[in-house]
Amino acid sequence: MIKKTETISNKNTKYEDAEFSKLLGDKYLAYALSTITSRSLPDVRDGLKPVHRRLLFAMRELNLEPKSGFKKCARVVGDVIGKFHPHGDQSVYDALVRLAQSFSARYPLVDGQGNFGNIDGDNPAAMRYTESRLTSIAESLMEGIDEDAIDFMETYDGSENEPVVMPGKFPNLLANGSTGIAVGMATSIPPHNVEEICNALLYLIDSPEGNIQKIFNYISGPDFPTGGILVESKKTIKEIYSQGKGSMRVRAKWSVEKNGSKKWNIVIHELPFQVQKSRLIERLADLILQKKLPILENIRDESTEEVRIVIMPKSYDLDPSEFMELLFKNSELETKFNLNMNVLENGKIPKLMNLKSVLDSFLKHRLEVFTRILKYRLNKIENKMEILSGYLVVYLNLDKLIKIIRGNDSPKPILISNFKLSDVQVEAILNMKLRALRKLEEKQIKKEYDDLKKQKSEIKSLLKYKQKRWEKIKEEINEIKIKFGKKTDIGVRKTIIGNEPKVKLKEIEQYIEKEPITILCSKKGWIRTIKGHSNPDNNEKHKDGDGPRFWIKSYTTDKLVLFGNNGRFYNINVDKLPSGRGFGDPVRSFIDLPAESDLVTIFTFYKGGRILICSSDGKGFLINGVDTISQTKSGRQVMNLKKGNYAKVCTPVNGDKIATIGENRKLLIFSIDELPTMTKGRGVTLQKYRDGELSDAICFFQKNGLYWHSGNKIRVEHDFKQWVGKRANAGKFAPKGFPRNNRFTL
Repeated sequence: MIKKTETISNKNTKYEDAEFSKLLGDKYLAYALSTITSRSLPDVRDGLKPVHRRLLFAMRELNLEPKSGFKKCARVVGDVIGKFHPHGDQSVYDALVRLAQSFSARYPLVDGQGNFGNIDGDNPAAMRYTESRLTSIAESLMEGIDEDAIDFMETYDGSENEPVVMPGKFPNLLANGSTGIAVGMATSIPPHNVEEICNALLYLIDSPEGNIQKIFNYISGPDFPTGGILVESKKTIKEIYSQGKGSMRVRAKWSVEKNGSKKWNIVIHELPFQVQKSRLIERLADLILQKKLPILENIRDESTEEVRIVIMPKSYDLDPSEFMELLFKNSELETKFNLNMNVLENGKIPKLMNLKSVLDSFLKHRLEVFTRILKYRLNKIENKMEILSGYLVVYLNLDKLIKIIRGNDSPKPILISNFKLSDVQVEAILNMKLRALRKLEEKQIKKEYDDLKKQKSEIKSLLKYKQKRWEKIKEEINEIKIKFGKKTDIGVRKTIIGNEPKVKLKEIEQYIEKEPITILCSKKGWIRTIKGHSNPDNNEKHKDGDGPRFWIKSYTTDKLVLFGNNGRFYNINVDKLPSGRGFGDPVRSFIDLPAESDLVTIFTFYKGGRILICSSDGKGFLINGVDTISQTKSGRQVMNLKKGNYAKVCTPVNGDKIATIGENRKLLIFSIDELPTMTKGRGVTLQKYRDGELSDAICFFQKNGLYWHSGNKIRVEHDFKQWVGKRANAGKFAPKGFPRNNRFTL
């Protein structure tokens, strides 16, 4: 509850006692509104944020017109922050740079000279080195600003005036798009082709109630400055623009370049919007180094002023379209553009608009601007006609007028009285220079007067009939269309509107070339592979104090399963393992195996069959092979362990009997049917111990007999009836000759 307000006066300073949450809410709301309206969201009428509007206006004030010379960007930024925009100079310069970059702005509003950065992501030169001026597009955007087309407001310090909005003859919001993040909302509008925008505007002028679906006959989708291919169905694009939000996939433009009879490379010509070339190449190089994309052999950047990235496949048996689908899936060669048409309506109200609403708002603004310009011109014409009628009086009564002026200190009231002139006419006559008298010819005055009268009649007709004004606006739109349309260098559509991809991809493992390898893992957990299937010899290298532990024969297409004594299963794609004759890499760099835990065993995954897992306290159960697969580095917890216990055995189920042996050397054999198959849990008791814990367990076929390793030999016991019992029994002492380490296998 809000406390009663108390005012305390202390040295002319007043304090008010208020609830903190309400005060914080009020202040944060004020901040949020300021961010939304004065910084982050563009005005739907001119498509500009305040910083961009102030930049263009400041450059205009500096007379940086398209045909004029350049001025240092530092001078422009200085004027902007000194007069209009009290923020950091670097943020203002960054905004100016983006307006000049041909790969950021579809239709640049600033003509830059010097280093303004590049598509590689390199930064522009400092503002003291670069120069700039306005483009003809920016000039169109501000056309009519001196004819009372828009309102002005005071700058932050009240010393200057700045435009509230630009007249906006050029449809900048859709043409150049806009992005921004405010408090609680964001905007993301892609650039579009100006000719298509103009066609849609002309359609809406003729059919104000036109269906939004018909607008898509004119606007086919975004047109990014970097080109690329839009891979969405027409239906999806229409839904996105109808709602004003949604995501669209954009892909790089590519082609196949033959390199011999069967060999081929992929050449990337255009990148998706806002993708830095250097970062993309770095990402693709990482995929090669980390072996995350086994189909990729190499990548080479051969770009000059035009993008040319050459990508070489590992196998030429793969279809190029399928190869590219894999690249699109795993890199920034395909990106999602999230369209979100949050804009400011009339510069004040944030609103989510669809495509038709944005176009309607632009036309409404243009009608208002054009009407204000007409009224301004009418007022100027009427003033000029009034002065010309006064000049005609001067021409007819020149000698008398000179006599009155020479003979009186205050001729103004006398002239008004004698010649029935207005105050404006007399002021114009009295301010006339003597040299202008020779120009006062009656025919010229009457001709100019008649011309103005005709213009006045035309303007009044335009002001009277709205339809005539719309016809004039259509002429303006056609001018923009011709000046910046598809027949011009800047207006050619760059982004291709494609179709949804129909290539069906297989699992990534199926693209790996199947090669035999042997996996080696040392006692300290260093893992690597060697080519071919071979038994490791004693010459294999290991770090000091380390030695061999696990080795298995596998293939590059396999998935390695690792079981930790913490009861977790981990997975590594075999093709990701390091190869060569070095020490390899720590297994913990591939999986998140805790430092206090160790590996129990490793084996290659196979879909069929089951696995027996046991803990040190003699618990265990069977698990299906498919349940050993984990999707994360942290693994999959399968065996729940009590404090002090740990996972001890993990072995494939290859038999109908299970044999267990404890540290007390007691052996128990029972049927595998007595064990449950589970996905997770502690399991059931396999063998009971008075002292000690489980040492080992194996599965075997009764007909083949119980076996164990003794030195370099394998012993088989066919007569094992005395050790057969029920699960959870204590068992009997192992036969003579059983290994002293109580292990069935080495």
